[in-house]
Amino acid sequence: MTTDVDQAMDAYFGPDGEEPPVDWGDVDAEPTGKEPAPRTWAAQDLRSVLDGSYRPPQPSVGRRDDGVGLFYPGRMNSVASESEAGKTWFALIACLQEINDGNHVLYLDFEDDAGGVVGRLLCLGAHPDDVLERFHYVRPENQPSDIDLIDLAMVLEHNPTLAIVDGVTEGMSLFGLELKDNTDVAKFGRQLLRPLMNSGAAVVTLDHVVKSAENRGRYSIGGVHKLNGLNGVMYMLENHRPFGIGVTGKSIIRVAKDRPGQIRKNGLPHSSGMHWYADLVVKSESAEFAEAHLYAPRVRDEEDREADEDQKRVNKLRAKVLEALAGARAPLPGKGIEDRVNGRAVDVRRAVAALVDAGRIVAEPGPRGAVLHRLAATGTQPDEPPKEDAA
Repeated sequence: MTTDVDQAMDAYFGPDGEEPPVDWGDVDAEPTGKEPAPRTWAAQDLRSVLDGSYRPPQPSVGRRDDGVGLFYPGRMNSVASESEAGKTWFALIACLQEINDGNHVLYLDFEDDAGGVVGRLLCLGAHPDDVLERFHYVRPENQPSDIDLIDLAMVLEHNPTLAIVDGVTEGMSLFGLELKDNTDVAKFGRQLLRPLMNSGAAVVTLDHVVKSAENRGRYSIGGVHKLNGLNGVMYMLENHRPFGIGVTGKSIIRVAKDRPGQIRKNGLPHSSGMHWYADLVVKSESAEFAEAHLYAPRVRDEEDREADEDQKRVNKLRAKVLEALAGARAPLPGKGIEDRVNGRAVDVRRAVAALVDAGRIVAEPGPRGAVLHRLAATGTQPDEPPKEDAA
């Protein structure tokens, strides 16, 4: 009698017991009888490079509104930012583009759940039938066993063009690996990311950055090998307006690394050293619908620069508002905040509103119709204000 496990094993190994198409093992692990790793120490054939027929990899997965690509297929790419800066929105825009083009997508999620991720995808306008057919959502809860790897390999049989790995920190923890150990970072790449990459998909990890902008540079949290090990593109997101239901959020997308060198040329230089590649804008009309764009960068005119200066002032005041609330013995009304924060009253009010929208402070009714403000239960430390948009 054939069982479900027998069918799964046949689907992966073949009915006659052929070797699996993907080597999932760690190169440091004991032999398991699976197909040995490919021989990579022999000298390569350089004729295509020398005769001019070689063509560098092109970013053909996902695209900006102007059609310019986002990610390199068959390579490891990454998107990093602070929390709630739009990483998932950015990834799901690319997912929707690939699904609408008739391609399959793998979403390997270590942080959220199917309701949250698929809900956003539908909010962006995905058709439920297309999601059911071509969007493969995986939510691991344990270190993968042989059967788990077979399940994942069966997804790869659909030849997804895009593989999102959401939550590298949580993923490494699930594998029993140390985030700040470069050896463990490399091992995570060998055990999970490289097999996905070898399937031909553009692998995109979604990662966090350190809170301090001064100590951040181009790096996400953890070992430096996260950046050094990438052979595609790495983007850094700078949030300028928070994302949420009923609001229009915005983040600037900058290029932290472009190994093949085909992306940075389509951006604009910036004083940070990271080219400005796109503006991520998500306009939420309701919980059921949002309009999302990846606008190409453009040279700012004077009106834009004035708006940037206004936003820059507000961003600086956000940290001062948080400090004022942290030092107060009781929740403060709006006037109490304005008395403690030096700046134009209208800018202080805008900073307070932005912090309420971002969930950093809580506004609640007070006596005689007053609105009192206090720090939220978490995230009470002020962040570095976002940098200005100008290139």
